[in-house]
Amino acid sequence: MLRTRVIPCLLLKGKGLVKTTGFKNEVYVGDPINAVRIFNQMEVDELFLLDIDATARQSGINFELLEQVASECFMPICYGGGVSSLKDYERLFTLGVEKVSVSHAFFNQPELVKAAVSRFGSQSIVLTLDIKRHWLTKKMFACTHNGRRKRPEALHQILELAQELGVGEIVVNSIDRDGTWAGFDRELIQTVSSRVSVPVVALGGAGKLEDIKDVVDGAGASAVGIGSMAVFQGKGLGVLIKFPKMAELDELLGGK
Repeated sequence: MLRTRVIPCLLLKGKGLVKTTGFKNEVYVGDPINAVRIFNQMEVDELFLLDIDATARQSGINFELLEQVASECFMPICYGGGVSSLKDYERLFTLGVEKVSVSHAFFNQPELVKAAVSRFGSQSIVLTLDIKRHWLTKKMFACTHNGRRKRPEALHQILELAQELGVGEIVVNSIDRDGTWAGFDRELIQTVSSRVSVPVVALGGAGKLEDIKDVVDGAGASAVGIGSMAVFQGKGLGVLIKFPKMAELDELLGGK
């Protein structure tokens, strides 16, 4: 197994999977159960499953669907979306989810996140930061509710709070690079990785294998999430659930 994790990131909306560009322009890419079955055969180490409606539209967690997904999935799952109580965490872990990602709750219920870390362990709690740049100044700021709500806190304040609460991992998702195939925001990833002591997962922009190596070697990412590369044949092409071959990743990353 590679030390550097490369993780398919699937976006759940309702009972289906979608892929976005800049957190907009959703394209349906299939059924989550079918996708999981395909990834089971591809030596995938881990899977991100983020429900983009659960918080943004207050639709709640679809526990029934998650139970079906978890029962089919042979790899660890990190789930995010709509978690608002310790009972939610407990039920997710009982279903077989190994990590729970928080975003909105991190800002609005920090005491809940801290309690979850204390009860379930920091390795089980992940912070996902959706980061956007100002169109003119390029200043970075965090958003919640699927990119619709801007947070007032500075990035360094958010990262300080993350370490204070004890989250075990931080996923840094570039809204501007999402679905563009243009490569990761290296400056963003480097800024975060240089300020925290926990693993940082780069997400948003992967278009080719070299982008993965670039953000690991050049920006300090501990792991990499791929979205479009995992659900499309290529940029502008049709849906195809896929994942790089382990031999390709091993050669690319030199066994890191």
